[in-house]
Amino acid sequence: MFIIYVVLSCVLLFNNNPYQQHVYMTSAGKFASSLYEWRNGVTSYFHLRDINEDLHHRNAQLELDVIGLREQVRQLQLLQYADTMTIEPELKQYSFKIAHVINNSFTRPRNYVTIDKGAVDGIEIDMGVLDQNGVVGIVCVVSENNARIMSILNPDWKLSCKIKGSDNIGSLAWDGKDYEIATLEELPRHAIINVGDTIVTSGNSSAFPEGIPVGTIISHHSENDDNFRALKIKLLCDFTKLGTVRVVGNSMRDEIKKLEKSDR
Repeated sequence: MFIIYVVLSCVLLFNNNPYQQHVYMTSAGKFASSLYEWRNGVTSYFHLRDINEDLHHRNAQLELDVIGLREQVRQLQLLQYADTMTIEPELKQYSFKIAHVINNSFTRPRNYVTIDKGAVDGIEIDMGVLDQNGVVGIVCVVSENNARIMSILNPDWKLSCKIKGSDNIGSLAWDGKDYEIATLEELPRHAIINVGDTIVTSGNSSAFPEGIPVGTIISHHSENDDNFRALKIKLLCDFTKLGTVRVVGNSMRDEIKKLEKSDR
């Protein structure tokens, strides 16, 4: 009965007195506001996991978009790089496939380069490889989507070269020391040699056209046999900055190899 009388008294008090009614409404509003705020805080806390997962999904999608845009930019750069290449009419048997270097060594006793193109892209063993400066190496191993290149910086490979503007041919080899320097051996003693002359490919290989730059002469000396000279060559290819390369295709390569095998 006491509780009933108290409630009835409060109702009569707040309904019949404006001041008490204002105090009641203000206090009730503050209490309701605090209650709603507390409820929203609890609800938000339990929704944090869903919000966090949604953010992760959005971030993952944004990262995929960025990767896709980077790949598009790289492909456009490769196309632009390919468009800048000109092929002389007498070299129409050659074609070029653009590839990107994904691994490269230049300080080991035997150095190799790995590219992101393989058999599915038409890459084959014994294809020559160039960069914008000159000869890089020759393809030695091919998988479905990648290829391994034996670079000039490998003593197991020798390249037939000559002095630009001359028909005197020698054999270019690396001695395993300086990644910027190679040696052109077996050059006839009567050959006219000047420091600074350019060394180019001789064309005596199906891997490279004739006249591809390889390096420049920095010094020369007589070999053990006085009939020949050896030249120190500064390589034009900067293996420390190797990025985009061209793999040389030769439409006559199979025919040339078949003819060469018939001589054995």
